[in-house]
Amino acid sequence: MKLLRVGTAGAERPALLDRDGVLRDLSAIVPDIDGALLSDASALDRVRAAAGAGVLPALDPTGLRIGPPVARIGKVVCIGLNYHDHAAETGQAVPAEPVVFLKAADTVVGPDDTVLVPRASRKTDWEVELAVVIGRTARYVESAEAALAHVAGYAVAHDVSEREFQTERGGTWDKGKNCETFNPLGPWLVTADEVPDPQALSLRLWVNGELKQDGSTADQIFPVAEVVRYVSQFMTLHPGDVINTGTPAGVAMGQPEPKPFLRAGDVVELEVEGLGRQRQELKDA
Repeated sequence: MKLLRVGTAGAERPALLDRDGVLRDLSAIVPDIDGALLSDASALDRVRAAAGAGVLPALDPTGLRIGPPVARIGKVVCIGLNYHDHAAETGQAVPAEPVVFLKAADTVVGPDDTVLVPRASRKTDWEVELAVVIGRTARYVESAEAALAHVAGYAVAHDVSEREFQTERGGTWDKGKNCETFNPLGPWLVTADEVPDPQALSLRLWVNGELKQDGSTADQIFPVAEVVRYVSQFMTLHPGDVINTGTPAGVAMGQPEPKPFLRAGDVVELEVEGLGRQRQELKDA
C-alpha cells in the first residue's frame, strides 16, 4: 500500500493512493498514519480490505498539500557515510561500524514543502536517502535476518545538511543536521510487502534540473537489515520511528571547487525507485 497524509500542516488526514493512482480518503477507517496504526496488523488489514472493496471515497488532489506520511514521529535516526561511493568522494575511510546520529522529529516536513536556508549558511547541501519506517518495537534484535520483520515500510527522505555547521563549528554533527525543514519525507509510506528487496532501489536527485546524484541502495556499506539490527543494540526503535539510511555520491561537498552549495531560489527534486518523488524550492530563513 501507498499510505500518505494530506492537508494543511498540522491538520493532515490519512489517505491512500490506490493501484489506479486515485487518491482515497482513509479518515473514516483510521484516525491517522502513525506508530499506533503501523503496529496494529488488524487495523492495516481493515485498510487493505477497504481499499480492495473499492469503498473508499476519492479525493481531488488539485491544490492538496501532501504532508509527511507518518505523524508523531518519535525520532529520526540517521546513518552517515553508508555508501561506498559517497565515502570515497568525501575522502573518508569506509567505516567499520555504522555512523549513527539523530535528527529531531520537528525537522520533518512534507515532500514538497519549502526548505529554508539557515541564516549565515554558506554550505547547505543535498542528500537523497531511503528512509525506513519502523512498525514493530526493535530492541536488541538478534540478527539481520530478523530485522526486516520490524519494518513497516519505506519512504523517500531528503537529509538536508549544512556542512559548515556540521564539520567546522565544533562538537558533533547536530548543528548541521537539525536546522528547520531539514528532513522532507514522503510523499508516501510504501508498505514493506511492496518492497521485496530494499537493496535494489535506485536513488536520484536533481538541482535546478541537473542530475547530481544517481545511485543504488546496492552500494550501501551496511544494508537496511543490518542497520536496523545494529541501531537496536544502542536504542529502542519504536513504531513510527524513522531511519535515514545514508546517501550515494554526488553531494555538493564532494564536488570540485567552487562547490555548488544550495542557495535561495534553487529547486531540488529527488526520487527513490517505487517510492515517489519530492520537489522543494529553497528560501532564506
